[in-house]
Amino acid sequence: MQKRILLVTILALGLGSVATAQQPSPSPEPSQIQQLPVPSIAPDFRAPQKPLPELNRVGVDMNQQRPLSLREALSMALENNKDIEVARENVRIAEFDLLGAKGVYDPRITTTAFYERAENPIASFLSGGQNGSVIENDYTGTARLEGQSPFLGGNYRLDFSSVRLTTNNQFTALSPQYPTALTFSYTQPLLRGLKIDNNRRQIEIARKNLSLTDAQFRQRAIDTITNVQRAYWDLVFSLRSLQVQRDAVTVARTQLEHNKRLVREGQLAPIDVVAAEAQISTYEQGVFNALEGVSRAENNLKNLVAENQKAPIWSESLVPADPVDLAVPNVSLPDALKTAMENRPELQQSNVLREINETDQRYFKDQTKPGIDLVGTYGVTGLAGSVSSGINPFTASNLELRERVNELSRLEQLDPLPVVPPQTFSPDLLGGYNQSLQNLLANRYNNFRVGVQITLPLRNRTAEAQLGRSLVEGERIETQREQLEQTIQVDVRNALQAMRSSEARLRAAVATREANEQQFASEQRKLDAGQSTVFLVLERQTALTEARGRELQAQTDLNKAIADLQRATGNALTVNSIVVRSH
Repeated sequence: MQKRILLVTILALGLGSVATAQQPSPSPEPSQIQQLPVPSIAPDFRAPQKPLPELNRVGVDMNQQRPLSLREALSMALENNKDIEVARENVRIAEFDLLGAKGVYDPRITTTAFYERAENPIASFLSGGQNGSVIENDYTGTARLEGQSPFLGGNYRLDFSSVRLTTNNQFTALSPQYPTALTFSYTQPLLRGLKIDNNRRQIEIARKNLSLTDAQFRQRAIDTITNVQRAYWDLVFSLRSLQVQRDAVTVARTQLEHNKRLVREGQLAPIDVVAAEAQISTYEQGVFNALEGVSRAENNLKNLVAENQKAPIWSESLVPADPVDLAVPNVSLPDALKTAMENRPELQQSNVLREINETDQRYFKDQTKPGIDLVGTYGVTGLAGSVSSGINPFTASNLELRERVNELSRLEQLDPLPVVPPQTFSPDLLGGYNQSLQNLLANRYNNFRVGVQITLPLRNRTAEAQLGRSLVEGERIETQREQLEQTIQVDVRNALQAMRSSEARLRAAVATREANEQQFASEQRKLDAGQSTVFLVLERQTALTEARGRELQAQTDLNKAIADLQRATGNALTVNSIVVRSH
């Protein structure tokens, strides 16, 4: 019981402390604020009074001005841009991949030539050897031509062999002899591998990858065009903004001289001259801020169009030559969406991926079938040689017996035994290597075989898994395409809205600038008539300068919005009349 009371007390104290911590602390009194310690950082800092630097850009010779049109900038970027070059090289790599995939059908020739001597012991008098062994010497040459057919998935093999054989075997009638053989074999799938096999699949995928890299190259070209357009108009804006700031300095100096004259005439107080001088200093800061913007914009554009870091363009002052007033395309949302669906490279890439997946599905579905192949072989042989001078061991033992019988027959005045003619050969078999080749080509001795080979897997889980994976991959590609189409729709909508909004802002900015010009001129006339103050004149001048800057920004935003719309609809190449080649 005491432990529970203690626990409740601790919880109550904790809740009380939390409630107390959540209460705002009372604000310090003004006297307390004055007493707070302030760290002393660079006390009494004053910037040194130095003359303003020249309006030059780092690394740029202002005397080397180079007029540059937008089309020229696009051409230089497409020719020199490193991303474009990498995309072009990817296309060339895909071309070599396709060539390599087709190389599987290149025939292969294999040849062998060797000399062989073999001496084998004999264990039977029927072996035909002498001195307990049979000695054979042969020169053998073989050649094989084999390959795969690009049609219907068959494969072929052509074998040729020729031998020059010499032997001391007494039972061999031809020595030396020249056996030759020519055999042709062909295997034709009847079920699995008939319509598609791995070789044809790889070739189709390589061909689709070539289309894929070509679409990626076009996408990179479109992105480069858009980036160059945006950088070009940013440079135009920066240069015009610099001119606006310089004009503002000129106007402010004119106003300073005007104020000095009014001070001498007693119409203004001397402090009004100080205000005009402060206005000049403010605008001079704006000039150098704008100059930095010009340098950044120019370097950005040069980075997109320059061939390398040593290109002469880096030391030149770029002067945009195209007018800023572009024709705003009058396009509706349905037309823009239709154009995007026809031209966006991303959709072309999605189509290629879907076609590759369809190829995989056909191949893996074919792999689930049993293998039934038609196998055929046809061969011809040739032979030629010289009749051996040796004596047949089967008849050699009868020679003495025949001579004794013939001798006895002569004593008894009987006729001798009839002469057994020696073994004879066809004249076609007597000769050298050329005669053997003639016998081969004459197709006198041939053989052939035709059969069916069946491969029936009891379970084919690997092919079934690969087919299932390809089906799921197809569903994923389809889902990604739907998401891509939706993303493109949003992109087109936003780009079209941005263009229309930029056009409206430009019209409003023009009206604002014109109104500010009238107000500034009116305020100057009032000041001359003594009905206004220098403060109001300076305020009107500041408002006019800002209005001119907003007009420039609105014009730049409109031009960049037009470029973004061309990218979103995928017709940047067509609109700018650009033909890119990936080779």
